[in-house]
Amino acid sequence: MYAIIATGGKQYKVENGMKLDVEKLEANVGDTVKFDVLMLSDESGVSAGNPTVAGAYAEAEVLAQGKGKKIIVFKYKAKKNERKRQGHRQPFTTVQIKSIVK
Repeated sequence: MYAIIATGGKQYKVENGMKLDVEKLEANVGDTVKFDVLMLSDESGVSAGNPTVAGAYAEAEVLAQGKGKKIIVFKYKAKKNERKRQGHRQPFTTVQIKSIVK
């Protein structure tokens, strides 16, 4: 059984017990969060929502909050001696899918 969930403007294919990093959620470590299910596949077949499957959700536990690897943003204008170097670390939340309820 798997489901397609939406969070943070992205869609993820998830199964029970799966760990994944999603965009930062306002939740503490150990909290339980619910995600809307866009599509659900199980033994009886596939059901797609419009936009979500009615009554279905994926339950997940928050494992950690963190920041991703640093990327460098470098802006440069030729012949003007303009250079700007900036770093960025994208915040994320690690969750583990506990159950998919239909």
